[in-house]
Amino acid sequence: MHPRNVWQAMARPGFLLSAWPWRSLAYLLTGAVAGAVTLVGIAAAVTVGGVLAIVLVGLPLLLLTALAGLPVAQLERLRLRLVDRDPASGRHRQPAAAGLWAWLTTRLREPATWRELGYALLFAGLLWPVDALAVTTALALPLATVATPLLMATVGDGEEAKVLKQWTVTTWPTAFAVAVLGLLLLALGAYALGLVAGARAELARVLVGTPREGDLGDRVVELTRSRVRLVDAFEAERRRIERDLHDGAQQRLVALTMALGLARLDAPPGPLADQLAKAHGEAGKALEELRELIHGIHPKVLADYGLQAAVDDAADRSAVPVDVRLELPGRPPQAVEAAAYFVVCEALANVARHSGADRAEVTGGHRDGRLFLEVRDDGRGGAEAGAGSGLTGLADRVSVLDGRLSLSSPPGGPTLLRVEIPCELTERFA
Repeated sequence: MHPRNVWQAMARPGFLLSAWPWRSLAYLLTGAVAGAVTLVGIAAAVTVGGVLAIVLVGLPLLLLTALAGLPVAQLERLRLRLVDRDPASGRHRQPAAAGLWAWLTTRLREPATWRELGYALLFAGLLWPVDALAVTTALALPLATVATPLLMATVGDGEEAKVLKQWTVTTWPTAFAVAVLGLLLLALGAYALGLVAGARAELARVLVGTPREGDLGDRVVELTRSRVRLVDAFEAERRRIERDLHDGAQQRLVALTMALGLARLDAPPGPLADQLAKAHGEAGKALEELRELIHGIHPKVLADYGLQAAVDDAADRSAVPVDVRLELPGRPPQAVEAAAYFVVCEALANVARHSGADRAEVTGGHRDGRLFLEVRDDGRGGAEAGAGSGLTGLADRVSVLDGRLSLSSPPGGPTLLRVEIPCELTERFA
């Protein structure tokens, strides 16, 4: 895989023999020249515009100076290709209308324009001297050291040579030793050029470009994976809570109800028997409520027998008659099963509470790698997803699984709720 930028290239053993040192040198050299030109251009425009502003002629020039960052940023995005192969595009919006005035007003209102102007001022005042200093230090000084034998043979008449105008060399072995040292410094200078060019490119990308597409793609992939992990962890926790309540608190309530029932049978008629009967009744109600709570957290029928059996069970418990036509030759992943089941339960609850329907229907299946379910009723219609229906949270839950939930409910009906979730069936029934 080819390196995408100079920093990736520096991590490879063949950096010095590749084109990347030359690309880094070209980037910094063109930066020094472009920065100097930018400094002169901005200084001249501000000076002339300030002088002519007295007679109002310079005001348009000062206004154009505010847009100086646009060409500088465009040039910088082009220069970035020298040390970074990932394209960097601008952050400007398209004008709403055609014409120069629409373009000008759009640009002056954009934060990107002022960010690019700030980069142009930084480029003209600070960055280009850094580029020039980096090139001088990493290239010119080592080359002057490498040239020591040549200087001794020409300028020094074979007798002496000045190294960087600081040290005098008087023997040929010393001159060649200094030249070897210069070669080592030149290799280190190539890495120094890569470091400076990479840092400059990252700064330019932050201020006048867009995030690197590869990094953005990696972040999107990781976000998607972490989102799926959170959904799976949430479902696992729901199942654990359901199991703990079913095997713990529910069993204790069953034992308490039975004990109260036996005590009630053994107690003689009177106030004590009445109190035991009342306690027995309250324990029975608490047991029923706990069973409903457990069923709402994660019904056992869903875990044991799958979505189709769980939807049949929800239809049997509905206050409105429900016809179920659901054909699934296998089981979706647990998170998909749970999301689809609770969407159906919430939809049937809304039918019973709000629609005034005489009958409802649940249909669905699996086709083209997607689970789809539809809940339809013959009620009055006019339902809204955000009007206390509980569907907004379920829609968010479905979207986490890259699914889609849609509601159609015109006044007068019918109401149709549809959910689609991409998935594969992971288990086949015998």
